[in-house]
Amino acid sequence: MSTDPTIARRRLGIRLRELRETRSLRLEDVAASLNLAPSTVSRIETGNAPTRPFYLTAMLDVYGVDDPELRQLLADLAQAGGRKPWWAACADLLPDDAGRYLSLETAASVVRSYSTQTVPALLQTARYAKAVCQAERPGLTADQNRTLVDITMRRQQIVQCNDAHLHLIMDESVLLRTIAPADVMAAQRDHLCAVAARPSVTLQVAAMDRPLPVLSPPFTVLTFIDPADTDLAVSYGPSGQVIINTRDSDAAAMLATFTALAEAGLSAADSKSMISDLMIRCS
Repeated sequence: MSTDPTIARRRLGIRLRELRETRSLRLEDVAASLNLAPSTVSRIETGNAPTRPFYLTAMLDVYGVDDPELRQLLADLAQAGGRKPWWAACADLLPDDAGRYLSLETAASVVRSYSTQTVPALLQTARYAKAVCQAERPGLTADQNRTLVDITMRRQQIVQCNDAHLHLIMDESVLLRTIAPADVMAAQRDHLCAVAARPSVTLQVAAMDRPLPVLSPPFTVLTFIDPADTDLAVSYGPSGQVIINTRDSDAAAMLATFTALAEAGLSAADSKSMISDLMIRCS
């Protein structure tokens, strides 16, 4: 599978920042050498902007990179980073930074997520996902809603094909909240039981009769195979914006919160039993 443009830009940015810091250069120093604004160099290093071949060559010259193999590797990353991601055709429908998140998610080796209102998108059925889209964004047309549902289904396929491990925690209220007709909710609960049986999925429920060790809004922590790709902490804004926190301290704090929630939640087996019991009671 070819490297996703977002991942390529992130990996290139990490390497370029390492090279700059090895030379004890400031962003301002490099920006002045390239006749760029420091913010532009910063966006390249954080992976928020593609890198033009001319600027990459100039940066590597400033950093004294003579190794032809390293220069070619970074040039390949820059080229990959300039391509369009798989979700590009739907970018106008996605909230701020949601597209970037989709690329990062589908490249992750472990996805840890805590949900408080709806079933996690990676476990939703198409009909449940449609109901979620309608509830969250009622102003969308039927075609736009269908497009977003297709994106959710594509996310699930890519993550499953990449053999990522999903560790997902849902608040019990997610199972009780009705956002769709009874048959859709029943099918969704049935799907949760089926998915929970996969070796690549750990599904837990934060039961309402157990004290929560921490009160937290929904969040996600992404972990990657490549050690250069450090963990990312992801939170969400009031209008669906995706907030990607790149600082190691943010990821460590969010991972600690997730660990506490996992330790307090029902075991995977007990969670599956709760979902099964709820299916019986609601049938």
